[in-house]
Amino acid sequence: MTEISYIETACKHAVEGITKSAALEAASSGVRVNAVAPGPTDTGMLDRFTGSAERKAGLAAQVPLGRVGRPDEVARAIVFVASDAASFISGQIISVDGAKSAG
Repeated sequence: MTEISYIETACKHAVEGITKSAALEAASSGVRVNAVAPGPTDTGMLDRFTGSAERKAGLAAQVPLGRVGRPDEVARAIVFVASDAASFISGQIISVDGAKSAG
């Protein structure tokens, strides 16, 4: 594991802990707190990170659904957890990553 992997892991756990703690703290006021954790998403940032179509394809191959996500897919997850349809969802990390975090 590289130093970057340790930093990334620590940050992901921090987001999870803060989300859960904030959800517990805000619940008595009727406020819901969730986080959305996108996986590889087809953006300019991903293009800069991968640097080439071949590297981007290699990253997509690591996603169980076989592709990177689209920004609109992440946006729809955000709209959902902010909506009344998700009124009993709080303290959750919603992964929008094509099952990448499942394995």
